Amino acid sequence: MRGTLYIVAAPSGAGKSSIVNATLARDPNIALSISFTSRQPRPGERHAEHYHFVSAAEFEAMVAAGDFFEHALVHGDWKGTARQSVEPQLAAGKDVLLEIDWQGARQVRAKVPDAVSVFILPPSREALEQRMRGRNQDSEATIRQRLDAAREEMSHYTEFDYVIVNEHFDTAVGEMCAIFTASRLRREAQVARHSRLITQLLVD
Repeated sequence: MRGTLYIVAAPSGAGKSSIVNATLARDPNIALSISFTSRQPRPGERHAEHYHFVSAAEFEAMVAAGDFFEHALVHGDWKGTARQSVEPQLAAGKDVLLEIDWQGARQVRAKVPDAVSVFILPPSREALEQRMRGRNQDSEATIRQRLDAAREEMSHYTEFDYVIVNEHFDTAVGEMCAIFTASRLRREAQVARHSRLITQLLVD
């Protein structure tokens, strides 16, 4: 049975990475696809663990070679998901999670219409700004740029299947896990998973 592709998107500062990491720690059956980016690593970020960090020229060469499943220019930097990170795992029956922006999510849905998509919202604009400043990683100009972009990013929540408001972290993680569980219990997935059982139960 082919694996399920999950898409998680959010504005910068909404807590997407923290929720995704906590959810994956609870659910080992989902593989996180590590994105490529042309931006510089932030303090504490490691190559091939948080992102594959490459130069803009290297990224653009990969685009030209058709290496990306999706890619987009986000806050002035390139971000993208390599085909090799997604398609072989799905074909092998593994679930894959993409932690991407709304532009990339739109590209993925066009290629994989049955992908399950989740958008994470902050509980308020004030909380979003507080979280951005709490990182102590970005300049004032960068924070203002990200805040200006956040409203546009959040307006695309209507394109997603599920919406989580990250007011209480543990609750948000639980809701994300519930989405994964519900997805696996869909009729089509259960029929494929338990076809022999269902046949035996319905035999005349």
